[in-house]
Amino acid sequence: MQVQVKDIWHQTLLKRKKRNNMLLQEYRPFQVDKQLVEASIRKNTPLIVTGVLQRANAKNQNERVYPKDILAREMRSYMEGPVREKRALGELDHPESSVINLQNVSHNVTKCWWEGDDVMGDVEILPTPAGNILKALFASGITIGISSRGMGSVSDNLSEGTVEVQDDYDLLCFDFVSTPSTQGAFLSPKGLNEGVNPISEYKYTNVNNIIRDIICDNTGMCQC
Repeated sequence: MQVQVKDIWHQTLLKRKKRNNMLLQEYRPFQVDKQLVEASIRKNTPLIVTGVLQRANAKNQNERVYPKDILAREMRSYMEGPVREKRALGELDHPESSVINLQNVSHNVTKCWWEGDDVMGDVEILPTPAGNILKALFASGITIGISSRGMGSVSDNLSEGTVEVQDDYDLLCFDFVSTPSTQGAFLSPKGLNEGVNPISEYKYTNVNNIIRDIICDNTGMCQC
């Protein structure tokens, strides 16, 4: 009888875990020096930004907490797999999917490391259509967020008023998004010359102009 009760309890936990399995997306603001981005565009050189990708043991604006042991395990796997194999790709904007769509890829994470409870990273903006849009948005001074995407379950911690990510969490990638949520995590350009002459004017006045000009440059379909 005890064995049967134990099996029923175990099956109930599995069902609950499966029900709770969800796509977890977290946001962090990325702030980049506009003049350095413009220099990268003008000189056609790679743009690498660096900053905080994720934070452990701290409540974010989604009320979630990522225990450091779980996040450390996932980052170790991420660094030993996708980062080392040069396939740590991410998209511009979050899809409601666990699959990375290569047509929307804008960047590649080239390096990760820990600073205290912060996961730091170098991110190279790729010369793809989405990457060109991302670079132009940075150049226009538009605030862009970095967001982790993963699958896993969560559990409410009523005493702390938080939602704790559980041991089944699986980190998938980091995306650039328009809605940042965690304060104090900013990225800055890396590997660019410091002696860049400032540009007094920039031709893009809004996002529509940015997208229009990028489409024009890449397809030849220009609108006046």
